[in-house]
Amino acid sequence: MLNRPETSHQWSNPSMKLVGTDHATTGEPRRDAAAEWLLGRINYERTQVVPYGERQLKLDRMRQFVTALGSPDTAAPIIHIAGTKGKGSTAAMVAAMLTSAGYRTGVFSSPHLERLEERFAIDGVPATGEQLAELVDTVRPVVEEFDRRAAAAGEDGLTFFDITTAIALVHFAQQQCTAMVLEVGLGGRLDSTNVCLPAVSVITTISFDHTKQLGNTLASIAGEKAGIIKSGVPVVSGVVPAEPRDVIANVALEHGCRMIELGREFDYRYHPSKKGDSLDYLVKGQSNLAEVKLALTGEHQAANAAVSLAVIEELARQGWQIPESARRQALGSVQVPGRVELLPGKPVTVLDTAHNAASAAALAATLAVRCEVPRTLVVSCSKDKDFAAIAGALAPVFERVLITEYQTNPRVVPAEQLAEVFRQAAPQVAIEIVKSPHEAWHRANQVTPADGLICITGSFFLAAELRPIVLSERKS
Repeated sequence: MLNRPETSHQWSNPSMKLVGTDHATTGEPRRDAAAEWLLGRINYERTQVVPYGERQLKLDRMRQFVTALGSPDTAAPIIHIAGTKGKGSTAAMVAAMLTSAGYRTGVFSSPHLERLEERFAIDGVPATGEQLAELVDTVRPVVEEFDRRAAAAGEDGLTFFDITTAIALVHFAQQQCTAMVLEVGLGGRLDSTNVCLPAVSVITTISFDHTKQLGNTLASIAGEKAGIIKSGVPVVSGVVPAEPRDVIANVALEHGCRMIELGREFDYRYHPSKKGDSLDYLVKGQSNLAEVKLALTGEHQAANAAVSLAVIEELARQGWQIPESARRQALGSVQVPGRVELLPGKPVTVLDTAHNAASAAALAATLAVRCEVPRTLVVSCSKDKDFAAIAGALAPVFERVLITEYQTNPRVVPAEQLAEVFRQAAPQVAIEIVKSPHEAWHRANQVTPADGLICITGSFFLAAELRPIVLSERKS
């Protein structure tokens, strides 16, 4: 088992007390008050414009904030994961392998599907409502002091993401985690998570997303993602296209980092099957692990699994004990809600959070391989995404498209505008507008035969709204 780092701050004290859709009332008054306080902060996940500049997302204040909380980021080794897509799945797979090997592993992820507590999970279990309330009680006085300083300087206070990042670190430290996996929220260079000094830095993929904030070339986006690279810290990269790959390699070289790259140091062979996918994991062209079963579906998930295995290999090189049996068990069982998630009942229903061109194309390819039945798409998109590219990827693989508008965020594309984009992408496809997601779900069940397939995708917000509805109705 990995030795915890020697520290002199409060988190090294083993006797420390352990603490134990989200505007809805849950019947947990302390928890609900804590959630409302957090969601009342500046929250760029819920605004139409996401600023990304030195002032709004400056890291100096975040470092001071984490230090004021007792430097919980130094309580256990960290795996820091950035990327345009795949970082959430990769984080889940890395964490599952560590948990299976006996490490108490915290994962900070974003956004959440239903409850804030999902962002702060340990060994796959989200924080409890009471723990969330305790954590807010812990950080709130420090936040209020920073707010006072910011107001005096004419600046904005700490953001929702700043505070939830800190809460995750505090939670994992208090709960005596022996490993932490931190998923970057936006970009990398200026992201709140970038205050950490990790054991390994990971960049999953580079494609077009958040172009107004990160740039409109793959090279500029890669430069922002590569901002998580720290001096001497090994870098595992799943980036294949030459333009962004070269940017990341150059940054790693400048920082004296060893690079472990997909397609060079490691690779994979993907074996799709209706009975379950698997992969062969290759190191320097030779089989390292053969026929590893994958619980997550699609070639994009096989690529994420290969990156995850490369991370585990690097940790093993550093002295971590992660046997092959733990790796196989974890990859064969880990589930991530909203990633080609198969929901119960008939017609077969797939829920996916694809929200950019690359993830939409990956979803379309996965569905094309797996089913030859009538398919209905329920879709809603955000204004800051390339929804024309999403339509181009998805529309051709469906017989019917139901356009709707998620209700919980002002970024939603008006249904009429999105419908026109889908008509241009695939004139032969039947397209309907159904204003609310709930109504669209009912309509999808009306028009899709029992042996067909319904797919809900296009936005994390749509998935978050419909997942509890589908699970509730299909179980009743």
